[in-house]
Amino acid sequence: MRKIETQMNAAITNGECWKSDNTEVFTNDNNASLVYLHGNLIAIITDNSITMFDGGWQTTTTKSRLNAILSEHGIDGEYIYQKAGKWYLNMKNAKGEDLQVPFFSGMRLN
Repeated sequence: MRKIETQMNAAITNGECWKSDNTEVFTNDNNASLVYLHGNLIAIITDNSITMFDGGWQTTTTKSRLNAILSEHGIDGEYIYQKAGKWYLNMKNAKGEDLQVPFFSGMRLN
């Protein structure tokens, strides 16, 4: 994980507003952390969910930031990967088996 992603995750965990280079975390009055990359909303993290957006740009950096968030605040086994130019979310089903789901902007994980 990149240093900027470690700092981003610390801000989310601590409910703090933070900014470095192209990444910003804003915590609102509802204790939700909103993560922006280049001014585009890429994630909303609450105590109960993570909502992910590609910000219109399915870039390596966007995917890296989202994977850092999933690694720290998601469930084990959740990550985004790219195959044949398309993004997918890997997650576990009820039996603990890997499940690949096409990524879409606005995808919410509970």
